[in-house]
Amino acid sequence: MQLLPGFRDFYPEDCARRNYILSRWREVARRYGFVEYDGPVLEPYELYQKKSGGELVGQLFDFVDKGGRHVAMRPEMTPTLARMVAARERDFKKPLKWFCIPQFFRYEKQQRGRLREFYQLNCDIIGEAGPSADAELLAVLIDLLRSFGLQKEDFVVRVSDRNAWTQFAGARGVAPERLLDFLAVIDKLERAPREETARKLADFGVSIEAVEQFLEDPAAEATGLKTLTEDLAARGLDGFVELDLRIVRGLAYYTGFVFEVFDRNKKERALAGGGRYDKLLSLMSDGKVGLPALGFGMGDVVLDNLLRETPAAAALCQAWIAQQHAVDLYVVIAQEERRAQALGLVQQLRDWGYRVDYPLAPLKIGKQFQAAENLGASAAVLLGEEWPQIKLKTLATRAEVLLHRDELRTHLEQILGATTRP
Repeated sequence: MQLLPGFRDFYPEDCARRNYILSRWREVARRYGFVEYDGPVLEPYELYQKKSGGELVGQLFDFVDKGGRHVAMRPEMTPTLARMVAARERDFKKPLKWFCIPQFFRYEKQQRGRLREFYQLNCDIIGEAGPSADAELLAVLIDLLRSFGLQKEDFVVRVSDRNAWTQFAGARGVAPERLLDFLAVIDKLERAPREETARKLADFGVSIEAVEQFLEDPAAEATGLKTLTEDLAARGLDGFVELDLRIVRGLAYYTGFVFEVFDRNKKERALAGGGRYDKLLSLMSDGKVGLPALGFGMGDVVLDNLLRETPAAAALCQAWIAQQHAVDLYVVIAQEERRAQALGLVQQLRDWGYRVDYPLAPLKIGKQFQAAENLGASAAVLLGEEWPQIKLKTLATRAEVLLHRDELRTHLEQILGATTRP
C-alpha cells in the first residue's frame, strides 16, 4: 500500500521534529498569556461554504456522512473558533487570547511547502478593537519565529491594510459585490504576469498603473497602521516588519489589518498569515455577537523547510531532538542472574521520574555500555557481583562510585538533578 499523495508518515526523527515545532509554539503562546483550545475535525460543509470563500471551499475534503449530513474535514480554524465564541461568549472575560494546534486537511496540488495535511498554530485575540491588539498579535508571531533561532535577516512580516484597498476600489467605481474578486486579483500581483494582471484589472475599470502608483507609498495609504508600528518600535521589534500593500489575504472574512510572513531569501511560501476579521462573529451569530477579532495561522510544513536550511535554527532543533531522545540512565546487567533485581531497580528509577533503559536480552557488558552511549545516557547503573551494592558510573567523566541502594537517589540528584516525582 502506498502513502496517499500529500500525506506524511512520521518516523521517529520526523515525529521529533514535529514535536519540537509544536512544543515551541505552545511555550511562546503561553508566555504571552494565550490559552489553548480545540474543536472538531469534522464540521458542517456550510460553515466553510459561507465563511471562507470560494477558493478554500474548492479544496475541502468533504462527503455525506451516514446520517445524510454534508460534512468537511477542517481546512482552517477561524470559522470553528467564531462558531464556538458566538455560542458561549458571555462565559468568558474579554479580551480572549486563545491558541490551538490542530491538524488541517486541504485537497490541493501538493508542492514544496504545501501538503494535503498539516499542523498549524492559530493565535487569536477576540474582544479588542484597538491597534494594541494588532501589535500584541504581531509581537507573539515574531517571538514564535525568534524562538526557533530565526532573526531579522531570516524573515520579514509584511503588513498591509485591507481597508486601504476597499477605499481605493470604491473611489474607482468597483461595485461592492465585486470587491472580493478585485482583491483576489491584487492578492496574486506578485505571482501573475503583469499583462495578465492588467487585463483582469481592466475588467474592473482599474488600470495597472493606478495600482502600481498606489503601492509606491504604503505608509501614506495605510495610515491606520501608524500606531501599530510605533507599538512594535517600543518593543524593539519594528525591524522585523515592513509595510507592503501587496498583501491582502485571499479569505473572504478579513476586514482590515492583514499580514504575511516570508523568509528573506524568498525560497519558501508564506510562513504565516492573518489579520482582522471583525465582522465574522456577527455573521456567525446573525448579528447577536459583534466582537472584534484578529488572528493568524502558522503551518509546520514551510516552517520546517526553513529551519532545515537555516544553520542556527537547524542546530537548535537537532540539540532539542538529541535531548528528547536521550535517556537519563542505563541499567547494566553485569550478571544475568541479577536480572530480577535489575528489573526492580529499573522500575524504581522510572517511578522517581528518570528516563531509563536496559538490555531486553542478555548482552555483553561492553555492548551494554555502548548502548548506553548510543542512547545518550548521562550515567549507567551496574548490577553485578557487588550486589546488593550498586556501581554508578558517570559516562562523560568515567567516574565510578560504589553505593548501597538506599544511597542511589541522593547521588543521582547530585549528577542529574532532582525530578518532579515524589
